[in-house]
Amino acid sequence: MNLLCRGRLKLLVASLTAVVLLTWLYLLAGNLENGRSLLLAPCLPDTPAARVLERAVLESRVREVEEENRQIRLQLSQSQGTAAQPPDGNYGNQQWGASADTGPEDGDNTAEEKNNHTECPRSPTVQKCELIHVACVCAGHNASRDVVTLVKSVLFHRRNPLHFHFITDTVANRILSSLFQSWMVPSVQVSFYDADELKSEVSWIPNKHYSGIYGLMKLTLTKALPSDLSKVIVLDTDITFATDIAELWGIFRKFTDKQVIGLVENQSDWYLGNLWKNHKPWPALGRGFNTGVILLYLERLRRIGWEQMWRLTAERELMSMLSTSLADQDIFNAFIKQNPVLVHQLPCFWNVQLSDHTRSEQCYTEVSDLKVIHWNSPKKLRVKNKHVEFFRNLYLTFLEYDGNLLRRELFGCPSQASPDSVQLQAALEELDEDDQCYDFRRERLTVHRVHLYFLQYEYTPTEDDTDITLVAQLSMDRLQMLEAICKHWEGPISLALYMSDAEAQQFLRYAQASEVLKNRKNVGYHIVYKEGQFYPVNLVRNVALKNANTPYVFLTDVDFLPMYGLYDYLRRSVVQLDMAHTKKALVVPAFETLRYRLSFPKSKAELLSMLDMGTLYTFRYLHVIKKTVKTKQIENQDFIMSFPCPSRYHVWPKGHAPTNYAQWRTATTPYKVEWEPDFEPYVVVRRDCPEYDQRFVGFGWNKVSHIMELDAQEYDLMVLPNAFMIHMPHAPSFDISKFRSSSSYRNCLNTLKDEFHQDLSRKYGSAALKYLTAQRNI
Repeated sequence: MNLLCRGRLKLLVASLTAVVLLTWLYLLAGNLENGRSLLLAPCLPDTPAARVLERAVLESRVREVEEENRQIRLQLSQSQGTAAQPPDGNYGNQQWGASADTGPEDGDNTAEEKNNHTECPRSPTVQKCELIHVACVCAGHNASRDVVTLVKSVLFHRRNPLHFHFITDTVANRILSSLFQSWMVPSVQVSFYDADELKSEVSWIPNKHYSGIYGLMKLTLTKALPSDLSKVIVLDTDITFATDIAELWGIFRKFTDKQVIGLVENQSDWYLGNLWKNHKPWPALGRGFNTGVILLYLERLRRIGWEQMWRLTAERELMSMLSTSLADQDIFNAFIKQNPVLVHQLPCFWNVQLSDHTRSEQCYTEVSDLKVIHWNSPKKLRVKNKHVEFFRNLYLTFLEYDGNLLRRELFGCPSQASPDSVQLQAALEELDEDDQCYDFRRERLTVHRVHLYFLQYEYTPTEDDTDITLVAQLSMDRLQMLEAICKHWEGPISLALYMSDAEAQQFLRYAQASEVLKNRKNVGYHIVYKEGQFYPVNLVRNVALKNANTPYVFLTDVDFLPMYGLYDYLRRSVVQLDMAHTKKALVVPAFETLRYRLSFPKSKAELLSMLDMGTLYTFRYLHVIKKTVKTKQIENQDFIMSFPCPSRYHVWPKGHAPTNYAQWRTATTPYKVEWEPDFEPYVVVRRDCPEYDQRFVGFGWNKVSHIMELDAQEYDLMVLPNAFMIHMPHAPSFDISKFRSSSSYRNCLNTLKDEFHQDLSRKYGSAALKYLTAQRNI
């Protein structure tokens, strides 16, 4: 018998060698017709450049044939050393290696089809405007942040309309719905499904995986997703695409009539059970399959009774396994073990798994072969792989990629515009481009992407309904103030940060490295992504204001440090002044210092002493300078605006003069002050106060207009006698520089002021006429 087997093997080797040699000679010679090779004839004209490319392709083919020959010899040598038994669990295993030109169809091509393969463009397997459905389970703040990078990588490569289906908890729903609504990407639909409604379907399954109950949610997709949805690509949040997702979608067409699930083989030894002593994984077919990328034929799954089948499988295995270790992946693999005919194995480059001790490096010969990268190790970017630097750079490219650039139309695929898009377009068309203030008006209509709760946020409401959130906005140049703010204010904080995508990642690294910020979970960080030439300061403020979760808000700026204990003092004042039933704005007096290092006063008495010594100043300090210097030049507004003070407050005395610092020095009870032109104090108000007027961008009148509207709504301005805050010095902002240097900037600001006054009069009637009169008298 052995002699007979050896004889057959020798005959097979000889035959294959002859076939390979003949093929090699065929490729080398080419089929010449009139002295011209036909290898590239359907693709390229007969030019010198084409002949060079033709030769390069020919050499590549020779290398491919030689590689196939080597693989055949290797397989034959292995077969000689093993018994003729079916390899247990190696159902449908394909070659781990994938050549760079392997397309979405090539994973299942026969040898004959591969030999006949040409470099000519194939006819598309997916229709040009075919809608591609993608599902993802996303829960919590961190997963919501991760999924954005996944979406960016998909949008970057896509050429088809997309419909994202997100199964989310309450947190992720709030974050992602706001993000996609403000992102406004053409030809992208988004649907959300409440994960809480699905928990009962999987909550009975004990799961040790760090993903918790949400790691089991993919089992419920046939029930969660619309009944008329026939197929969907299911992705983990830690996936990065390196190609057009339409290629993956096209593989559905290669399913046989019985196949319902498409998966990539697991690239670790987990399901082989040899990772450690007494390691007992769930049953799987050979190495098992990884569920980071799944093609689900929902229509067929429903038809075969998927919901009942996976339940029966889980119940049976849990009798011995007691719990899952890899969440839904264990149950999927146990199901496939019993029903191997239902799975369609995908080429492994559709899910290159970058966890430790995997065979991922065998999925590609060149990094250009990659289709999908899966960061499925808890170590994420710190995972071990010889090409990890390339993978990390690819991931970071999308992490920091400007999402505004993905708002591009799909040419030739008309999409129905959303009502918001139609309204925005109509407003833009009404603008006059010849208007000297066109840029200001255009900025007001800009829709900025907003990512709410960028970091973990936890807040428990107080029982007495007196809680107060500090509300502020900042950009990258004020980031150093965050730790000090958190040390001075122990209550909840809502911060809106105006940043680019790359700056947002710098902020994330800064926050994760700071012990102070890491230990504060009651701070909500909301990213407003940069776009346009102006700083949309009031839009950014409104984002922070609208996402405060307490009955009252303290409206301030991030470069002011509140006195120690101000949080508790303000809560007592809210009760004392009955703010729940009256319209009051509590004014916190503002002071400033020219010193970057300041021994912060611990009481009002200590602050008054520092005022007397000249360590601190009130915002009326410039009045003293102007009284002692009698020259005309000092009174000139243009000179004042260019005065080289470290802070703009020295040159804006009217902003805080109505606080009446002289009275405050001796006051022991709150006192009322009247509104005056250009008054812009920092106040505590109810959360339902009017929003900031977003026509004011950059520098000038952004807070003044807000206080004016509070007064128009008949808020009483009450100065608190034992509260204070101190402005810390910093370099002037870019917008202040533009205001000082550009007369057209100042002219447009005056135009916007007049329009605001007119709108205020229309809104509040004759009571608002005093603001217009006061402005004309200045």
